Amino acid sequence: MTAAPSSPRKMFSSVAHLARANPFNAPHLQLVHDGLSDPRSSPAGPPGLPRRSRNLAAAAVEEYSCEYGSMKFYALCGFGGVLSCGLTHTAVVPLDLVKCRMQVDPQKYKGIFNGFSITLKEDGFRGLAKGWAPTFIGYSLQGLCKFGFYEVFKVLYSNILGEENAYLWRTSLYLAASASAEFFADIALAPMEATKVRIQTQPGYANTLRDAAPKMYKEEGLKAFYKGVAPLWMRQIPYTMMKFACFERTVEALYKFVVPKPRSECSKPEQLVVTFVAGYIAGVFCAIVSHPADSVVSVLNKEKGSSASQVLKRLGFKGVWKGLFARIIMIGTLTALQWFIYDSVKVYFRLPRPPPPEMPESLKKKLGLTQ
Repeated sequence: MTAAPSSPRKMFSSVAHLARANPFNAPHLQLVHDGLSDPRSSPAGPPGLPRRSRNLAAAAVEEYSCEYGSMKFYALCGFGGVLSCGLTHTAVVPLDLVKCRMQVDPQKYKGIFNGFSITLKEDGFRGLAKGWAPTFIGYSLQGLCKFGFYEVFKVLYSNILGEENAYLWRTSLYLAASASAEFFADIALAPMEATKVRIQTQPGYANTLRDAAPKMYKEEGLKAFYKGVAPLWMRQIPYTMMKFACFERTVEALYKFVVPKPRSECSKPEQLVVTFVAGYIAGVFCAIVSHPADSVVSVLNKEKGSSASQVLKRLGFKGVWKGLFARIIMIGTLTALQWFIYDSVKVYFRLPRPPPPEMPESLKKKLGLTQ
């Protein structure tokens, strides 16, 4: 019997359960718990995932616009990444600008509201949009690689591990796939990130991408665009590992402990609400783990001749946490919106969207959980 639709308040009234469900449990600590069959779990899943249901293969062909793991699937996932990262980062350029200025000049920009006030007084409303072009281009390229390659590496590593190990070590799988994807995404992002920071943090240097990029190349050559790639890896790889692993496990926990019915019985809008909530929770953790490296990147791209280690030493422990509150607001909102947009693209193009993972039948038999 299908469960009756519930109000959003009832759907999320049990969030307290999440505090007791550590999403990063090692396999041997969660086997018994996960092995108990959950009557609310959906048995369906796109082919190629660690969790498969071959008897529904025909239905999957009719339901989805392409096969899971096909080139069309990866291309549309990359397109979803372009929209999710490019649009959201561009939308919060004013907050990003103030955050960067707080990091590189804390004596002048003492807080988020003070930073907005000074920026408006000196540059007007147009000044808040400084750096929007390199932000849009850079983060669109980053999103293409981040989300597109994540799906590629997730399938690749799943196939290497095998169905049972992919389930048991799924958190490690998410971490490895996201780290691999972000390595390439940061190479794509680095030139535009360096240009953006110059525009936003060096008054009088340049106001547009068209002015800043040639000037940077003339002064320092290609090094100007890529000297920040190592700090970007320091910032973005931990951020992305947390973003994807925390999101995947939070979605799993929400459907298990909070949502009163399986995902297969939830409407598309209800599923997207779960996506948004899980994205925001992941975003808060992302902001915290990546903020020190973000401070180093901001200062490094402003200054000539400094190394990441020199900047880190000069900032000290207190300095690297400057602007954290602004970044939590920005990254929490960004991450939630990115996952919402990305999942919406999957829904619109009818791409395979795997349900929360379930223990394979072969593993249940090995553990004596089924007869």
